[in-house]
Amino acid sequence: MLLGLTANGHLTHVGGELRRRGATLTRNVTITDNADAIAEQFRESWARAQVVITTGGLGPTCDDRTREVVADVLGQELVFEPVIEQAIKDRFRQFNRPMTANNLKQAYRFKDGEVIPNAHGTAPGLWYAEGERVLIMLPGPPNELQPMLSDQVLPRLASMGLLDEGERYVQIRTAGIGESSLETLLQPIFDQQAPHLEVAFCAHQGQCDCRLSAADGRISPAQLQEIADACAQLLGEDFMCFGHDSLSKVCADMLRGAEHTLAVSETATGGMLASSFTDLAGATKFFAGGAVCYSNQSKMQLLDVPEEILMQHGAVSAENAVAMAAGAAEKLGADYGLAITGFAGPCGGTCENPVGTIFIALYSPFGVWSKRLRYPGPRQTVKRRAVNAGLDWLRRELVKAKDRPAAPARAIGLDDW
Repeated sequence: MLLGLTANGHLTHVGGELRRRGATLTRNVTITDNADAIAEQFRESWARAQVVITTGGLGPTCDDRTREVVADVLGQELVFEPVIEQAIKDRFRQFNRPMTANNLKQAYRFKDGEVIPNAHGTAPGLWYAEGERVLIMLPGPPNELQPMLSDQVLPRLASMGLLDEGERYVQIRTAGIGESSLETLLQPIFDQQAPHLEVAFCAHQGQCDCRLSAADGRISPAQLQEIADACAQLLGEDFMCFGHDSLSKVCADMLRGAEHTLAVSETATGGMLASSFTDLAGATKFFAGGAVCYSNQSKMQLLDVPEEILMQHGAVSAENAVAMAAGAAEKLGADYGLAITGFAGPCGGTCENPVGTIFIALYSPFGVWSKRLRYPGPRQTVKRRAVNAGLDWLRRELVKAKDRPAAPARAIGLDDW
């Protein structure tokens, strides 16, 4: 992290989980793997905090020093734990891989401490209590740390009275509205609850979260939810969900609920749209499949895009996007088709459609339409914004479909947006 090679995702995850349970992370420090630096920082943290959480440095290699350094500072003997040894051996056997001797370094625990089992890796966590202070040591890989935190650490801290059993705030997740417009729209509701309501906003690539909490405890959880419900009602289609669900998860739930299926086709986003759905468990219930068609030949072969459309209008056009969406849905027998094409940059683009231009098309039981968008920024940003825009359009159409009668004859529209 200090070399700039890795982002500190632990801070946002651990801090967010603690905040949701009524605790505030007061300090975060990132240090090197140097033993003296670890010892100095741990002494300071242990002296000032009731709960200290460390992440990383519990693995099998020579730069994993946290366990040994902290044990020395605490005056704790490290004892070999056969149960951990067996768990490590079983994991290597499970994946049919040889176990090197340095892995047994992970089988040591504090003499007066406890082990936090790790179902997703070889390095267990460690739990140590001294008076009213608690030390929690977790491995660094996110796929190991996060379930250990949510399934074991947080419930135990809550049982000790150090965290709330439930969440202390309500998060309103929106899409398609900026944070300044969101605040302006909801301000009359906020004013009615001042000064007891605390409001915070977080914008991220086409979405914006609004977090409501009780600043002084004078608003009950039930009242907080009532305020959030009023906000959602006022937001209309811009309201996405309460909580932390992604756009793809919201769309997936709606597709499943309506027993509809979706097919996607994409060029500029290179599979990112399809991946947003296959990241979800149970995607086969609603996701028929997708195609990444970069060349014109692949568009014609896989999606039946007419050659004359590509010759007359080009691959980055509303006409091609519509043909891609319809082709994906019809080829895979899906109720909905979503297509994205464009110039993500930094090269490409034309005078008419410069870099950052994206065409999205949506095929539905009610019609097929396209939208033209343009996003500034680097390639990855353009791709992510395009995917989010497509997902949000699908979400809005699924909301509208709930109130529509049986589908009429399919209409075709090419719209600028």
